[in-house]
Amino acid sequence: MDPRRFSDLIIFSRVAEARSFTAAARSLGVTQSAVSQTVKRLEGELGIRLLSRSTRSLTPTAAGEQLLATLVPNLTELDAKLAELERLREEPGGRLRVTCGKHAADTLVWPAFSRLIAAHPGIDGELSIEDRYIDIVAERFDVGIRMRDNLEMDMISVPVGPPLRTVVVAAPRYLKAYASPGTPREVSRHRCIGFRNAGGSLSSWSFEKNGHTETVKVTSSMVVNDGDALVAAACAGMGLAYVLEDIAAPFLEDGRLAEVLGDWSLSFPGYHAFYSSRRHPPRAVTLFLDLLRQDILPA
Repeated sequence: MDPRRFSDLIIFSRVAEARSFTAAARSLGVTQSAVSQTVKRLEGELGIRLLSRSTRSLTPTAAGEQLLATLVPNLTELDAKLAELERLREEPGGRLRVTCGKHAADTLVWPAFSRLIAAHPGIDGELSIEDRYIDIVAERFDVGIRMRDNLEMDMISVPVGPPLRTVVVAAPRYLKAYASPGTPREVSRHRCIGFRNAGGSLSSWSFEKNGHTETVKVTSSMVVNDGDALVAAACAGMGLAYVLEDIAAPFLEDGRLAEVLGDWSLSFPGYHAFYSSRRHPPRAVTLFLDLLRQDILPA
């Protein structure tokens, strides 16, 4: 519909309700002449009279009554929906759809997501856990959680969660059979367990020490695409694994794994939450982002 036609219909309905051009103009904050000309234009475009006018009264014609019978309920419903949306600014509601990978879900997203839903029963939550790269606009997600390097340029992103650290680990029996690497380059001489990322390529092994960064190309004797499987393979003595520290932490603590090259471990910014720059974020989104950011804000 032509936006001007919609405006004309609203003015017509206001005149019909008030039974007066002057009263309608006053309620709309425009001149009586502007209201009169609008109704005349609408009648001319439709080719039918909508209002009967006399010096003392103004009433809808039969055609005007038919139009009002359709128009008024729809305008009333629209007003109610707008009022409902305004209420969402104070008390969030509606559906919040979030997508993230498994590690982000376990360590960051699910705790915040569950707290949000518990605190605001009006929000219907949907959490999609998968590591593939997703176009959140095309697939109608409100928020995505990914590493900064994997974000689209036209997205608004904010850092969420703590920094992350990678470690190289192996089972003690593997390290007993093979000498532990003393430098990153010595890793290439070992049996290594590769990780295939969501893009289909094998993740690189990068190291950092005293400001010097080094990336090593390894030959993988085994490849997995899941963090838990990566740790399980390392625990089984299948070789060295390059893994996020928090995934390996329980196994390091109980001795099933040992860390090597600890002074070369790489630390980097954690996850980022992103959403479309073309969409003003609903209240539920801003509350969710606030909960996610609590882990990186100072106490």
